[in-house]
Amino acid sequence: MPRFQSTAPVTTGSRPGPVHGAQPRLERPQFRPAGVRDILRDIGPHYASNGLVGLAFSASGPVAVTLTVGSLGGLTEAQLASWVFAMFLSAGAATLVMSLIYRQPLGFAWSIPGTVLLGPSLQHLSFPEVVGAFFSAGVLILALGSSGVVRPIMAAIPVPIVMAMVAAVFLRFGTDIVSSTRADPAVAAPMVLAFLVLTAVPSLGRRLPPVLGSLAAGVVAVVISGRFAMSQGGPILAMPVFTAPAFTWAAQLELVIPLALTVLVVQNGQGAAVLRAAGHNPPINVSAMTSGVFSLLNATLGAVSACVTGPTNALLTASGQKKRQYTAAVVYGLLSLLCALLAPMLTRLMLATPEAFVLALGGIAMLRALQQAFVSAFATNFTLGALVTFVVTISGLDLFNIHAAFWGVVIGYAVSRLLERRDHAQA
Repeated sequence: MPRFQSTAPVTTGSRPGPVHGAQPRLERPQFRPAGVRDILRDIGPHYASNGLVGLAFSASGPVAVTLTVGSLGGLTEAQLASWVFAMFLSAGAATLVMSLIYRQPLGFAWSIPGTVLLGPSLQHLSFPEVVGAFFSAGVLILALGSSGVVRPIMAAIPVPIVMAMVAAVFLRFGTDIVSSTRADPAVAAPMVLAFLVLTAVPSLGRRLPPVLGSLAAGVVAVVISGRFAMSQGGPILAMPVFTAPAFTWAAQLELVIPLALTVLVVQNGQGAAVLRAAGHNPPINVSAMTSGVFSLLNATLGAVSACVTGPTNALLTASGQKKRQYTAAVVYGLLSLLCALLAPMLTRLMLATPEAFVLALGGIAMLRALQQAFVSAFATNFTLGALVTFVVTISGLDLFNIHAAFWGVVIGYAVSRLLERRDHAQA
């Protein structure tokens, strides 16, 4: 019997393939789930490289943000290690399950804006109260995903407006290349040079993907400069800690709705927009449900909500054929599970590298995604609404403790409906 090809629709006997028109509330896969033979056939150096860089991105800056917020909030080392373990466990498991079922890259991680908004809350709320809010937010995300309302809400917002929000969020990664090269040229400059050479000479880029070449150049530069300073001692394997939740009105009112909106609109919205720009058709409602399920798992171990991530999915889709890009997510998912197991050691390892290494790598890896976001936002219609969205998101507006990206989409969409009626009529 011939092997199933990744471009063929699902057929079983006389059962028809995908039917166009009204979609079911929970999106069905268009293809059979990928098996081991499919993965071995479809994987290649570019896809493995994209998965590795996606993991390196998640394991560096986002982990540093998490540790900073948790440390300032008074969390113990054991609680921090449990947080990191839970984040990578849910990221890896959710990514593997969803990417294999839908045969497209569906990279999950944890909500960085959600983590940031916890900073002030941990100054006056106990950690059990925050964990109680994690549980409630997970239930709310799961309920909204199950209800089917997430997809029509996201579909009602024009793509240029969503991509303008993505461009504003991703812009910092681009400017990080400049700031890191200026602040630490010994580390960042070789990374930028390696990227330029491998991109400018396609024959070299085919043998060594530009982003992976930048990563290698950065590692060499860090070692040569003697800047790798990893602390000695400490545990190697993760030891999860359960924190009993405390449900108080103060924590619920302050955190639950902002956390849920951050996951569904800001994070999952970014992720879906990035995947659509790469030619994929992400399952919006099922992704929301998956975020809710794994947010509850995270809460059990004292970690912030899970989500579909924009930056990581941009890295997973950075190169290669669309039908094979799911293998990059498989690599990312497997490495995430390994990182969960080795969470304490990984944390010390990534924090031992200079800040410029992390910033330059993230910025270089995000360049193509940033370019695509700007093109999608401002190339055709809804340009005024997209501009307003971009400006509001860049401004950092955080009314009611809700991330600026949410208000950027809301205000940009409202302005577009008022002043770009012709674009909406033609849509």
